[in-house]
Amino acid sequence: MSDIRKVAVLGTGVLESQIAFQTAYSGFDVTAYDTSEEALEQARQRFAMLVETYGKEVAGAADGKAAESLQRITLSADLGSAVADADLVIEAVPELLSIKQALYEKLAGLAPERAIFATNSSTLLPSDLKAFTGRPDRFLALHFANSIWKFNTAEVMGTDDTDPAVFDALIAFASAIGMVPIPVRKEKAGYVLNSLLVPFLNAAADLAAGGYAEPEDVDKVWRIATGAPMGPFQIYDIIGLNTPYNILSHGDEHAQSLAAWLKENYIDKGRLGIASGEGFYSYKPSAD
Repeated sequence: MSDIRKVAVLGTGVLESQIAFQTAYSGFDVTAYDTSEEALEQARQRFAMLVETYGKEVAGAADGKAAESLQRITLSADLGSAVADADLVIEAVPELLSIKQALYEKLAGLAPERAIFATNSSTLLPSDLKAFTGRPDRFLALHFANSIWKFNTAEVMGTDDTDPAVFDALIAFASAIGMVPIPVRKEKAGYVLNSLLVPFLNAAADLAAGGYAEPEDVDKVWRIATGAPMGPFQIYDIIGLNTPYNILSHGDEHAQSLAAWLKENYIDKGRLGIASGEGFYSYKPSAD
């Protein structure tokens, strides 16, 4: 199998930008794709912020390595040119099955035959998508956690059709970009991380939406009683509320009621999490 040298990341949101930047920081050539110039301008701002963040938080990044990484990132709003020479395509578009399926149908005819396709889906099974890829043997999941430079796990999960050599190549790639690979040996919605995290976050939302406790107090009791550094609503803000909303919207009746609560009280008010400056907490600079 040919080495992975050129990587296309589809999507430039919070985590998607982190994936692209970390990959470039690790020496790979990266094309970051999104659907509009407006989205790409936001991506430029995210990359600039990541240069600052890496300089403060990543050992060795302050000597110019983080800034140099920008030279290895190309931005594109044209899907065909974004994947034309890719060895690996990492799909990280919104967590909606129909959107992902339609994208893979396009990708199948645009990317070179050698390219590996990897979904960063946090809850969907790769088997739900493999028939749309045109290359089920070269398709699998590669799932990252937010704040990728600190919480550096990469879950790798294939299907019954995934070539073992492709699985091994993604394990090696994850290591090459500074991640700790977590092989997931059987398909499971939610992988390892979200099989633990999603029920935890849903339980917190249930407490707040049901009027049992305020989000701040839910976080407080969790931090104090367990010693955890963050509570569930702080984690919601890091993830961004759109992804949990999309997941809940496709759940059972109770999950959908929690989705409606998130939408009415937070999303519709522009409170999307850290990226928007406000979610369950405010991250806007103080007036003084």
